[in-house]
Amino acid sequence: MMELNLSRVDYVQVGVTSQKCMKLLHGSGKTQKIVIADHDGVLQCFGMKKGEPTHIFKTSPSQKINRLELGGPVGGTRDRIFIGVGPEVRGYSKKGKNFLSFDTNMSEPIQSMYVEGADLFCCGNFIYNHYRDCKDANYFLSGDQISDVICLPVNKTTDIIPVLACQDRVLRVIQESELMYEVEVPGPPVVLQLYGNDGGEEGNEILFGTSDGRIGLVESKLGGKLAPSHRWELTNDKRNGGVISLDNFDITLDGVKDLIVGRDDGLVEIYSYDEVEEPIHRFSHTCSESVTSVQGGSVGSTGYDEIVCATYAGWVLGLTTEPLTKGMGPTEVHIATTTTNKLHSLKEELDGLQQKVATEREKYQETAQSTSAISAVPYFAVNDKFVLNREDASYTLSLELQMPIDNVLLQSDVPIDLLDVEKNSAVVSYSACNPEEGNFLLATYRCQANTTRLELKIRSIEGQYGTLQAYITPRIQPKMCQVKQYQIKPLSLHQRTHVFDNSRPHNSLTLTGQFSLAEMHAWIVYCLPEIPERTPPGDNVVFHFVSTFLDTQLECCYKKGEAIFRSDNISTISILKDVLSKEATKKKIRLDISYEINDDSIPYTLNLLHPKLEHHLLLAKKVQLIDALKELQVHENNLDFMSPEYRQILDDANDLQLEYKKQPCHLERLYGMITDLYIDKFKFKGQNVKTRVPSLLEVLDNYDLQSLVQFFEASA
Repeated sequence: MMELNLSRVDYVQVGVTSQKCMKLLHGSGKTQKIVIADHDGVLQCFGMKKGEPTHIFKTSPSQKINRLELGGPVGGTRDRIFIGVGPEVRGYSKKGKNFLSFDTNMSEPIQSMYVEGADLFCCGNFIYNHYRDCKDANYFLSGDQISDVICLPVNKTTDIIPVLACQDRVLRVIQESELMYEVEVPGPPVVLQLYGNDGGEEGNEILFGTSDGRIGLVESKLGGKLAPSHRWELTNDKRNGGVISLDNFDITLDGVKDLIVGRDDGLVEIYSYDEVEEPIHRFSHTCSESVTSVQGGSVGSTGYDEIVCATYAGWVLGLTTEPLTKGMGPTEVHIATTTTNKLHSLKEELDGLQQKVATEREKYQETAQSTSAISAVPYFAVNDKFVLNREDASYTLSLELQMPIDNVLLQSDVPIDLLDVEKNSAVVSYSACNPEEGNFLLATYRCQANTTRLELKIRSIEGQYGTLQAYITPRIQPKMCQVKQYQIKPLSLHQRTHVFDNSRPHNSLTLTGQFSLAEMHAWIVYCLPEIPERTPPGDNVVFHFVSTFLDTQLECCYKKGEAIFRSDNISTISILKDVLSKEATKKKIRLDISYEINDDSIPYTLNLLHPKLEHHLLLAKKVQLIDALKELQVHENNLDFMSPEYRQILDDANDLQLEYKKQPCHLERLYGMITDLYIDKFKFKGQNVKTRVPSLLEVLDNYDLQSLVQFFEASA
């Protein structure tokens, strides 16, 4: 198999781009043309000639373009360009002729789109519309936000079967205006792509990428013969960014198309299928910005394949198989002529731009000093994501700008921990803050020059809720700042799921009163993450959740005038009871509250906590011993007297310290949860046991599961 050695080549920079807004056109020439659309409303098509971009066409600026798709005859060449602008779809030929302007009359702007022959599929946030020859054909209202839409190839499946990727970790398969079935996937799916670009042999295989960085292949059911099945799934053990673009292209030249992945942390990856079904990682390249689109093809030079990428900030670049430098000896390197010419033209362009900037700066200074000066605040877009990670029960906050970030100030009115992020090169400094004034965190991240993306990790405490604010200051003049707010919810570490184990011992909370379904839904949205703002259709609503920290579960069933909550964790029920009664009081709605406590749920929850608690107690003890053992190692030449256990601690010292550093306050968190569990158990019995907490902490310091269970079972 060919050894992958790809070199980066920058082509052009356009405006800020959305996901799936760049494609390659298959033309009559030996190289392909790039077509790209941006937030400035500009659609442009260009090719490369002698290292320089040559434009085929470029439209005038208009409204922000959210999506670009290629269309053509079914099974034929896709050379017609379609863009989604607000609620309108515009079509262009490969020469730039505008042949279609179709107003879909959708109440939401088009966020995702797909074209299959004469069929057009458009989605807003919740609405799916299907048009045939620009006439309404089908309509579907999704229960949760739609991230992407794709249609199985009609020439292989005969039926029109669109698939929606939805935020509630579900792929919804539609037939006409009805939901055929749902396929649960391991994370919120963001992007869909046909396997091998044609859906496989039967046209029913779909690749998906999730916001928590997983990739998988599902095979959909056709003609009622097969149940939908998961073929394979790649986990995200290295905690890379969310997947936002996928493509299939044979870059390794082994006759099988490889999987190309673009992530929101700037990582571009290539996976190949080596006689196994599950793809194997072959290559990685890191850009400094989110990779919104990836496409395999040949653009820069005839005969050299490449991966073309578009980034959030609008850079279009290629990872090419063409060698850009040729070794001449141990000290000499010969640079290709095209590269030399490009470097020369870039230097000239840079000199011109520097001169222009100097002139404009002088002009601005003169205007600022005059009496009729008008100060304009420049606008900048922030691409931000606040995502819960199941693996370590933390939130990832990523902030991305088109220009370099100077600093980011974080302020929180609830206690939160900031965790280490390895790829984060920013310098953090903490300011003293007074919790009595509602300030629990003040931290400033100072970024290095040319940093356009910053990633932070945060862990919250359930039951303590409020707002996290990020003040983002870019390196532009005049100095300005933009504020972004993120809600830390009462049950912030819970994640949506579609399974619920009824065999567990459950505690239940029942609320009745004069509230509507919409009011109760608004309260649930306030309490829990990953729920759509819009009230779901129907008279009864059921949501299931799992705690990412403890693996306990929660069921919410509600309708007009009644809500029932079930959980194997008493603390979850206690938090919901407190928050919901407070929200109802604000609205002056009287609630009748009843609950049933199952004493068996306490040892069950403690058993769930046991492996984590044991692991972190052992880790803390080992880390405490490292310094003393290292001192012994310095003074003693022969370590034979040392037990194998201690020698192992010395061997693993770096890994142990790294793990401990990555999870600060983990043990304190577990202690806190056990303390809350103890207080909540007796609170429901009408007893206050806060005076017994020191005795509980003593039991935890000499931890033994049986002793802890006995302590809980002893009467207050």
